[in-house]
Amino acid sequence: MLLTADQTIAQNDTEQGIFFTKKQYDSHPLPRYEETKDLLPAPIYDENPLWIETYWKTWELAFKNFHAPAERSGFVSQFIDAAFNANIFLWDTAFMTMFLNVAHPLVPGISSLDNFYAKQHSTGEICREINRTTGIDFEPWRNIENLPLFSRWGFDEYSNQSHAEVVYKNREVPTPNPKLTLDALNHPIAAWAEMESYHWTGDKKRLEMVREALIKYYEALEKYLRQGNGLYITDWASMDNSPRTPCLEKGGTAIDISSEMVLFARNLAGLSTALGDAEEAEHFTSEADSLAALINQKMWDEEKKFYFDLTIDEELCPIKTIAAFWTLISRTATAERAQYLAEQLQNPNTFGRLHPVPSLSADEDEYYPAGGYWSGAVWIATNTMVIKGLEQYGYHTLAKEIALKHLDAMSIVFQKTGSIWENYAADSIKEGVNTNGAVVVKDLVGFSGVTPILLFLEYGIGLKPDAPKNELIWEISSDKRCGCERFRFNGHVVDLLAEPKENSTQMTVHSNGEFLLKVFHKGNTGSFSIVKGINSFSL
Repeated sequence: MLLTADQTIAQNDTEQGIFFTKKQYDSHPLPRYEETKDLLPAPIYDENPLWIETYWKTWELAFKNFHAPAERSGFVSQFIDAAFNANIFLWDTAFMTMFLNVAHPLVPGISSLDNFYAKQHSTGEICREINRTTGIDFEPWRNIENLPLFSRWGFDEYSNQSHAEVVYKNREVPTPNPKLTLDALNHPIAAWAEMESYHWTGDKKRLEMVREALIKYYEALEKYLRQGNGLYITDWASMDNSPRTPCLEKGGTAIDISSEMVLFARNLAGLSTALGDAEEAEHFTSEADSLAALINQKMWDEEKKFYFDLTIDEELCPIKTIAAFWTLISRTATAERAQYLAEQLQNPNTFGRLHPVPSLSADEDEYYPAGGYWSGAVWIATNTMVIKGLEQYGYHTLAKEIALKHLDAMSIVFQKTGSIWENYAADSIKEGVNTNGAVVVKDLVGFSGVTPILLFLEYGIGLKPDAPKNELIWEISSDKRCGCERFRFNGHVVDLLAEPKENSTQMTVHSNGEFLLKVFHKGNTGSFSIVKGINSFSL
């Protein structure tokens, strides 16, 4: 059913965005690549010039996807688009903000999430897909029937269903009915994106602005998606053709959404701590710990040493997917179980493939070595989740190894094809191919920008900021010249260069402000108080 202009405006009613203080768009010119390039961080990495070339191509593609709000859309900020279709996507946008943080405030990064908060319903729900031009929720995801929670497309995106029932077991059906369908309510990672941004910018005012919207979103998901067993419901969950999906029919509970709700609560606790609300932080920490304990009780298979989804009858779904690794970034897994997951990432028979990390374990019958979308392809979004998750448990070396293998594979494919792709094959250094033989979307920057930009700066150059502490970590691994010009964090703009000398590495840092620099290089460490101007030292 197509909406008329009047119906479109009617949906953009005063009940949307009531938890978000920004109400209007302050018009200003969109940034252009040609005018902004010389202000962007410029990595120096003599060891692999291809990574540099890939970095700049990724930025060039990203700038093509910046948009200003369309007239009468109700959007309030400029934004980056997923480069997929005519809609904006919540989980894509959350990941995109992570690489755009490195260029804050030159480009619309974290502010891209503003438009989702501006469209939040009075129930707290946020639709994961919104039309870029009209500003209305993606039509199929709207609960125009005013029914209890159901899935429009069911538990198979390609089934052409119009209504798939969700059954609540051992709990009452929540009222009032949700504004959206189950299809609209997956991957709630906006709070993670906000806290990642905070570690780059140190912007507490931003946290204050988004706090209420995020808490209301969390409470809405708790109300509508929590099953009677205390875990969380999802459907195909943007993993379009994953073979795990039939296990979730009617109200099965999933390891990713359940772990993401742990992550959500932990991020809200971190946000509350940053804003000085210890009581609220304690509340969300308790919520996270309780849910994590439940996940460990119900979703771990002791024989297979892996986390699995649960059917509505609470039977473990015996299919190993990338979804299990959300237990790392959310700090759900115990230390022992995190070790088992780390071993899976190094196992060439499961997830430790030529180009890590496939979305489906290679020993599953449905695994598709050339990609197969969510039946084996390597996705930048989930790789980012895995890499960041490993860091939570101290597996820095493995995280770095995966990040750089992934970056190198993407760069080689870029060298061959001239493009950045939607996803990649795990068993060859190629762009992904779907199970029907079609090549995936090219020039997708999009969340595919995370690896060539953010992961390159963090693991290739080795720079990781902690803006709230006004600190910058620099882990130098290269034996050749490396560094970054115009590196931006916490309001600072910094030029960093490391050059090998006879028996040491000479470092030069030119900064417009003061901060603490912690350097790690070949087993040596040093802490240096950087002052405004030129700083020189060796290690």
